[in-house]
Amino acid sequence: MLQQILADMYIEPELLAELNEEQKQILFLKMREEQIRRWRDRETQLEKEEAARVKVNKVSGKAVSWMKGLDDDVWVWVMGEHSDDKPYDQICDEIMAQRAALQAQMEAEKLRAKKEAELKKRFSGLHLEPEQVVLSEQEIQQKEQKRVEEELKKLELEERRKAEEELRRLEQERKQQIYISLKGSKQTLEEEDQEWQKTLQKSKAADMRRRSLAKQTVEDHRRRSIKALDRGRVAAMTKAFGSTDPTPPPKPKPRNTTNAISRKGGMRRSISTSSREHIIRWFKEEQLPLRAGFQRDQSRIAPWFHGIISREQAEALLNEGEVGYFLVRVSERIFGYVLSYRSSERVKHLLIDASENCYMLLGDQIRFNSLCELMEYHEVEPLSSSEVEEYLRCACGQKAAAADYTELFT
Repeated sequence: MLQQILADMYIEPELLAELNEEQKQILFLKMREEQIRRWRDRETQLEKEEAARVKVNKVSGKAVSWMKGLDDDVWVWVMGEHSDDKPYDQICDEIMAQRAALQAQMEAEKLRAKKEAELKKRFSGLHLEPEQVVLSEQEIQQKEQKRVEEELKKLELEERRKAEEELRRLEQERKQQIYISLKGSKQTLEEEDQEWQKTLQKSKAADMRRRSLAKQTVEDHRRRSIKALDRGRVAAMTKAFGSTDPTPPPKPKPRNTTNAISRKGGMRRSISTSSREHIIRWFKEEQLPLRAGFQRDQSRIAPWFHGIISREQAEALLNEGEVGYFLVRVSERIFGYVLSYRSSERVKHLLIDASENCYMLLGDQIRFNSLCELMEYHEVEPLSSSEVEEYLRCACGQKAAAADYTELFT
């Protein structure tokens, strides 16, 4: 089932709803690793295609040459390494001040030209022309004319001086406004950069947590695999020295291809999430010949086995027990089982993959020939790689008068 999910890079919502948080994290890590593997394969393929493609260089008269240093290598200047280099903030402030001064100067020149035109228009009609003077009183009129012209010049100079002072004041104010505006833009960019850095740090921290979880999962899987191999060797030695094991279960009956349940690759699930009949037929045709839900000696049904019951019903049964209280129920949504057990915090549910005539927890790599072996294994080995180790302690049997798995065996 896990291989099919990784091949399709998709998981059905019904199947996702059966996973607990740890299984969801493991599945996410597996899918992410598969994405990275595919990306690397694609990049390698593109590099090979690029290398095989013949490049035709265009003839051009332009060329680029690099300046060489004393070591005959490309000369590189890293800002800030030399003692005379200015700090980054100082360089930015100087650039902003130059830009503000240049823009303010351009605006002041435009305003100055406008003021000059107004003054010329204002005083051009007040100058006395020599032709307007009466020759009979020449000396008096010349003195009067000079006095008036001097007063007009003084008035014009005074107006020009005031206009120039006003222009300089406006230029300084505009320069300060532009500098403050550029400074504010820089601060806004710095704040956005700080927010991006915080987001990047959080992303890196989350990635580190995922890698740590993946590493811990790999180590836990390796430890479990070693112990599973040891248990297999002990079982083989016991069988070799005369163990009276029961006969192996019969092989599954051949399925009716004309009325088969729909499949999607290697992952089988019911046509509808409410198709209880399909799940019952799957159990009778494929799981019952494997003696699924029976004890190791196959004499009777295991006390922890339950039929098609909901998550809420399982939690109601397990809330009465202590930590380690568990049961295995047939999933009401997919072709598989769910291990429900009481932890120190709450009732947890783990999906059991039964798609390849073997049984294993989704996300785990240890396969078992029967549900009974899986339960016995986790009675001595923890269910998860978390700090608090959780084991299966006591089986939760039937509470009602009629067993909830009757429809599976009739």
